[in-house]
Amino acid sequence: MLTTIRLTSGLVLFAYVGTHLINHSWGLASMEALNAGRDIFVAVWRSWPGTILLYGGLLTHFILILRSLYNRRSFRIRIWEAVQILLGLAIPFLLAEHALGTRGLNATIGVIDDYIYEILVLWVYAPEKGILQTVLLVTAWLHGCVGVHFWLRLKPWYRGVSPYLLAFAIVLPVTAVFGFVAAGREIKVLAQDPIWLEDMTLHINWPDQAAVIWVAKWKEIVWEICGGMLALVVLARAVRWLVERRRGVVRLTYPGGRVTQITPGITVLEASREAGIEHASVCGGRGRCSTCRIRLGEGREHVEAPSADEQKVLKRVGAPESVRLACQLRPTKDLEVIPLLPPNASPKDAYRKPAHLQGSEREVAILFADIRKFTQFSENKLPYDVVFVLNRYFRAMGEVVEETGGELDKFIGDGMMALFGANTTPEEGCRRALEAARRMSGALDDLNQSLRADLDEPLKIGIGIHLGMVIVGEMGFSNAVSFTAIGDAVNTASRLEQATKEHACQLIVSEDICKRAGVSLDGFPLQEIPIRGRQQPVQIRCIEKASDMTEVELQLGRRSRRDRASAAE
Repeated sequence: MLTTIRLTSGLVLFAYVGTHLINHSWGLASMEALNAGRDIFVAVWRSWPGTILLYGGLLTHFILILRSLYNRRSFRIRIWEAVQILLGLAIPFLLAEHALGTRGLNATIGVIDDYIYEILVLWVYAPEKGILQTVLLVTAWLHGCVGVHFWLRLKPWYRGVSPYLLAFAIVLPVTAVFGFVAAGREIKVLAQDPIWLEDMTLHINWPDQAAVIWVAKWKEIVWEICGGMLALVVLARAVRWLVERRRGVVRLTYPGGRVTQITPGITVLEASREAGIEHASVCGGRGRCSTCRIRLGEGREHVEAPSADEQKVLKRVGAPESVRLACQLRPTKDLEVIPLLPPNASPKDAYRKPAHLQGSEREVAILFADIRKFTQFSENKLPYDVVFVLNRYFRAMGEVVEETGGELDKFIGDGMMALFGANTTPEEGCRRALEAARRMSGALDDLNQSLRADLDEPLKIGIGIHLGMVIVGEMGFSNAVSFTAIGDAVNTASRLEQATKEHACQLIVSEDICKRAGVSLDGFPLQEIPIRGRQQPVQIRCIEKASDMTEVELQLGRRSRRDRASAAE
């Protein structure tokens, strides 16, 4: 809830600063355009709803920044986090005099604070204040841009539009400054005319000395209030530190047996940073991205239940009960923690992923394919030629797998492994695997034809397909993480592929695949072969050339027509 409030208040302030900069940019056109834009700006932000949103958002955002300072146990943070905090704290101090001198005087004594008034003050009479207000606008804009960037970078679509948003974020303040400078030069020339200046002074209802003193007085009050609130946070942190020291320490155990001691109340993410342990955190510990998530080990029975906001994030990524966000968990007892993502995790690791990628048991069809006599081929070719041929082969076979709805698991030497049915039904996976094998055979013929000048003899492959229960999920370490499957069915499919050598055929498919696919391969002899590691032999169909399985295409075609007919009904 507080995360949403902070985000909402930040977006309100960001909208205010953005529209203010757009208004400034109209100065490149003329003073008339500048003031016309101001009329729209004032109509929105000085209405009762606009006033409540603006000043309510400003107060809320500042209080929440102070709250985050109080809650933060460690200041070992990234540069962008420190920049955003410092800019957020500076805004109220920089804004006070400007807000009092414009909106404040307009409300109290009726000063017409249009752009002529502001430019006379900030450009003609007190240019040093103009520089200060430019710094204020750029500071507020930069603070907002940093916050919006680290919020939107968790969205899958953001990567595609981020260059355009970056360009906008740079161009807008530049045009705003140029617009202000252009208007300043114009007003400075006009101000040299005493009659024009006197007319404007009367029109604006120029503030007298008492008004100037009033602005200075209230500016000091605002600074004292904001400074006092900041001082209270610092004092509260000191008191909390003294209290927590008396509670003893909590031992956190990381993989590899590394142990760090912390005071109760510090988050696991902060503990990692204090101990110099690299820990992923794309959002900077705001509980948005989920990349800091950890699996709890021994001692997890003592941790408190996750908050509603944390539960929402954990549910988004399909995390089990034993997984928590390191930036939200504050252990009070000894605890074993295991970070689940590498320290260099990127925003894409925070995207919601299909359930089967998280780790689950599924019945899938596994396809193995391997080039025959490739070792002999590679011994008689230059390394460049070997790599060239292999890449052409992998591309041809990989395209077939993807076109038929399979998922490439891995390339192993001159072989490959693919899974079918991980995100569909086992029956559909079996049909797709058979269709993939049929098309792979045809693709190999086309490849041999295109590479006839590079090959002494055509490439030959062996394909094995089997169905079974396996554990699927993303497995690996650091950058070497991929979707794969483990289980007895994987080993069996690999053995079937190897058996194609003994049976002098291109494809061996288990009878289980045929039955679940609803495909009749009675035209090919049914045999039994022993599989090492299995007590019972496996019934198989040996197919000399996989492209001979025209029945697969017919079966899939009939099913497709039935599906279309059902949909039409």
